[in-house]
Amino acid sequence: MIAAPLVPYADRTRSVTEHELLAVAEEAARAAADELRARFGRRPAGVRTKSTPTDLVSEADVAAEAAIRDILDREVPDDAILAEEGGATGEGERRWLVDPLDGTVNFLFGIPAYAVSIACEDTSGTLAGVVLDPTRKECFTATRSGQSELNGKPLDGPGPASELGTAMVATGFGYDARVRARQAEVVARVLPRVRDIRRVGAAALDLAWVACGRYDAYYERGLNPWDLAAGALIASRAGLEVRELPAVGDDPEGVVVAPGELMGELWGLVGG
Repeated sequence: MIAAPLVPYADRTRSVTEHELLAVAEEAARAAADELRARFGRRPAGVRTKSTPTDLVSEADVAAEAAIRDILDREVPDDAILAEEGGATGEGERRWLVDPLDGTVNFLFGIPAYAVSIACEDTSGTLAGVVLDPTRKECFTATRSGQSELNGKPLDGPGPASELGTAMVATGFGYDARVRARQAEVVARVLPRVRDIRRVGAAALDLAWVACGRYDAYYERGLNPWDLAAGALIASRAGLEVRELPAVGDDPEGVVVAPGELMGELWGLVGG
């Protein structure tokens, strides 16, 4: 039996609320998570490369994205979609930003640190976002006008560090070796000035974990819209400052996420 749409077709002319959009995103994320859990730990199938030999996509990415698109096509058929594997489709006023498997390399190596990231945006910004960790069964959510939550309960918010020297800072690295070499120079500046650095390998999880206080701050360059949209909303609605890093020379733009009292000093270390 096909489930009834969360937003009935008869009501498509009315304005859809942020919470209804969030419900669609959660349903889609859970469908993708089912596909991923069924494949995690098995011998990888259908693996190919994208931008570099270390930038991988697998059959699991494709299956998870298909599950998400099926639900979006059913629930919000007039909306546009921008997804990591399938690209852009549709021309609706709302757009869904989809990363069906953030942390593909972790997934393929059997490292249980990966997530599904789904956000919905309009011309004014992100309306709703979900970052779902299938391994821990943790579902981080937020809406534009609401608070950030974990499994339906409000997040505790930013971490306890009040100065950069005691802050746990997360980051990530690009796939291109030349980019990683420049990123290593930045890490060399940051590491002596903070408590420690963590690199998990899934930007959506990094953003969600800053929002719930597992990290004190996070920065990274070279993210795609689908990497960033849901997690940035969750971090922002948890009370963190989310600031864009402008492109510098050959380095692409990025993001810094931190409490206000840490932002200035961290920005000074990673912004150039």
